[in-house]
Amino acid sequence: MISFKNRLNKILDRLTSDELLANKGLGNEIGFYIFDYPPEFELEMREHIRFIVRQLPKKKSDIRFAHVNLFELVISYLKKRKLLDRAIKIQLKKGNFELLKAVKGPLSADKVAKAFIAEASPHDNDLVLLSGIGSVYPLLRSHNLLNNLHSVMGDTPLVMFYPGIYTGQGLRLFGKLKESNYYRAFQLVI
Repeated sequence: MISFKNRLNKILDRLTSDELLANKGLGNEIGFYIFDYPPEFELEMREHIRFIVRQLPKKKSDIRFAHVNLFELVISYLKKRKLLDRAIKIQLKKGNFELLKAVKGPLSADKVAKAFIAEASPHDNDLVLLSGIGSVYPLLRSHNLLNNLHSVMGDTPLVMFYPGIYTGQGLRLFGKLKESNYYRAFQLVI
């Protein structure tokens, strides 16, 4: 718990650093960062994200940023496509497996990436924060979304708050699921 709290206390300074905001020191790499945390601290993490969102403009008055909760984005996207009520009915009547089959096409990572870009407006912001990763599982996998965002984020840094383990080579959601290979992001803080 102490290590987690110490890492939380480093986030705001890191997010407002010139190095992160200007993608300095990355070579030709993309400015994707991951803050991984033990899933049992999900509620503390949510509260800290709310704190960050309130404090960012106070710490750096000219910063333009967006915070996208992936679960809320998916719900909104399904509503706009008039699929949410149908998805809920499928889940209630036929279960999770049938729901996953039914939303596989509409919630493909490339389609969600387009909705994400429309919501986050990375070209109008200095920074984009991404949360809600665990809440949207298994409807969408974060590594698939990140792969689809590489070419469309431009130079805007993306910070994903991830309930699990990021090894620098892969992501393991909740620290339990099979690792998904993903190596194009940096640890936000250690």
